[in-house]
Amino acid sequence: MDLFADDTRLNPIPIEDGELWFQQRLALDLPPDEVMRRLLAETDWREEQIQVWGKLHMQPRLSAWHGEASYRYSGKTFHPQPFTALQLHIKQAVERVTGRQFNSVLLNYYRNERDSMGFHADDERELGRNPAVASVSFGAPRTFILKHRRLPKTVKLALGDGCLLLMAGALQSHWTHGINKERTPRGPRINLTFRQIHPDF
Repeated sequence: MDLFADDTRLNPIPIEDGELWFQQRLALDLPPDEVMRRLLAETDWREEQIQVWGKLHMQPRLSAWHGEASYRYSGKTFHPQPFTALQLHIKQAVERVTGRQFNSVLLNYYRNERDSMGFHADDERELGRNPAVASVSFGAPRTFILKHRRLPKTVKLALGDGCLLLMAGALQSHWTHGINKERTPRGPRINLTFRQIHPDF
């Protein structure tokens, strides 16, 4: 049975120790290629320096932080830029589908197959317990990988143009996720991960 046969709603993906939901195409009144073009043009992309295992590294991708609250990860505090009109439009569509509320978004721009995301969990204190993180992708597909922290289990998902992935429940406590570099040439991709930041935590 094709779990993703119905692309008009959020479909559950069976997974242990957490919740994982997927929608093939988020309903927007703009085609994905137009969203991609505008995100590229309207975002102040930056190559950030972060701390990993006590050492400073340049992130292998470009990023931007927008919304209503600051966010700290990898030894660096990111102060938000305001939501753009397009980001708010996407956020509202995500909130309608997921039934969750979000006040911030991290945008990542993968320029080609050499850009990547190291394995990590979105488990920072200001996200609260069992956070919901909604991920929307535009552009060339990339393989999203989840690895269980304790069990020998791995889940791989092809995140394509316009798709929505929701991670929720205890998933961030039990799984890490990332995107590897690839040998096959890949075009540009933009990913938006919407979060609810609790500044007082």
